Amino acid sequence: MVRAGTVGTHLPASGLDIFGDLRKMNKRQLYYQVLNFAMIVSSALMIWKGLIVLTGSESPIVVVLSGSMEPAFHRGDLLFLTNFREDPIRAGEIVVFKVEGRDIPIVHRVIKVHEKDNGDIKFLTKGDNNEVDDRGLYKEGQNWLEKKDVVGRARGFLPYVGMVTIIMNDYPKFKYALLAVMGAYVLLKRES
Repeated sequence: MVRAGTVGTHLPASGLDIFGDLRKMNKRQLYYQVLNFAMIVSSALMIWKGLIVLTGSESPIVVVLSGSMEPAFHRGDLLFLTNFREDPIRAGEIVVFKVEGRDIPIVHRVIKVHEKDNGDIKFLTKGDNNEVDDRGLYKEGQNWLEKKDVVGRARGFLPYVGMVTIIMNDYPKFKYALLAVMGAYVLLKRES
């Protein structure tokens, strides 16, 4: 027999009672857990910043989001970039660039380079799988890219490793389901 008012007020003794676990911790254990989490986050940020310094690129690792560079790169490939300012840009190189007014960088091949007498370089890009050059992607009135537009140059890649990122962006519910499964795994592992 169940008394009125008691239904649903008591959770079973499982690993899913996070707040109960937190209440059982003394202050030292709680500070230790918070400090561990902070160290993990700060370590990841330091590694990312270190990669930025080593590669000279504001974004040293990017994911190919479209099929415009097939067969060289496929959707989901993870690219490793460098962007050393002293290296000249040459036709045939694969660059990642940002266009004013667009949030997402574009990965395409340099097809033409114009170098002026004063050393200024302007270049035109095109996706290997596209019929026309990228002038339609540039901001209005812009016909050429400059070095300042370059985020980095492709130096290596891992095929399809970035598909996880694409799936999580295309299907946000999958992201939350994955986080829930990982959280449940951690809690169940902790209980055993």
